[in-house]
Amino acid sequence: MAKQREMPGGLWTKCPSCGEVLHDLALSENLRVCTRCGHHFTLGSHERIASLADPESFQETDASLTSVDSLEFKGVATYADRLKSYKEKTGLVDAIITGTATINGHPLGLGVMDFGFLAATMGSVVGEKVTRIIELSTERKIPVVLVCASGGARMYEGMLSLMQMAKTSGALALHARAGLAYVSVLTNPTTAGVMASYASLGDIIIAEPASMIGFAGPRVIRETTHQTLPDDFQTAEFLEKRGLIDMIVHRQKMRATLGGLLGYFSKA
Repeated sequence: MAKQREMPGGLWTKCPSCGEVLHDLALSENLRVCTRCGHHFTLGSHERIASLADPESFQETDASLTSVDSLEFKGVATYADRLKSYKEKTGLVDAIITGTATINGHPLGLGVMDFGFLAATMGSVVGEKVTRIIELSTERKIPVVLVCASGGARMYEGMLSLMQMAKTSGALALHARAGLAYVSVLTNPTTAGVMASYASLGDIIIAEPASMIGFAGPRVIRETTHQTLPDDFQTAEFLEKRGLIDMIVHRQKMRATLGGLLGYFSKA
């Protein structure tokens, strides 16, 4: 009887949308987009920055800011233990990387959230870094692009997390008052406190295809309203039809789209 060959682990990924088995190298080279159906897999912050910014133009800001367990959160694992675990797992300090860069030669302030770090929840550090890159951009008179992904506010920080919604929104208000542009890019998923603050405040709001976007989850809304929700409820496509999102852009076209918008804003 012929021996059955086992497929090596860590080399292949099955697409959740079409079932295609994709080689990880080919998937990475395609910006983690399924080559068969176009499903957009989660993309890490470093990979995202590399796909958007001009080569060697990104200069990180506030790289040393790190969260602390100020409320001494207790649970199955402490907040401090979770932070340590995710830092080791992802190589990140927190759920967002910020800095300045250029796209097609146009300078901007750039922030990219990473869902791999505690579901990109917004705590004090995420809110502070978002606020600081907006303020720096206002000072330098350049636009801001924030690539959003989040499971919402970081429960381990309680009210300190919710305060970031007002702080980031206030910074964007001053940025807008200075006549400067802000582009929000929504990826899968962008929900709760992040969506209810800076993610939905863009002068232009872009989303990747089929991204889940909303505040509360479908089950909570269904049980609250006692209504049957559409099958495509809280998708980028559903929200584009209703005017909340300005455009849906494939990941491979995102850099060119942002470059065109930044070029337009620079002439305004």
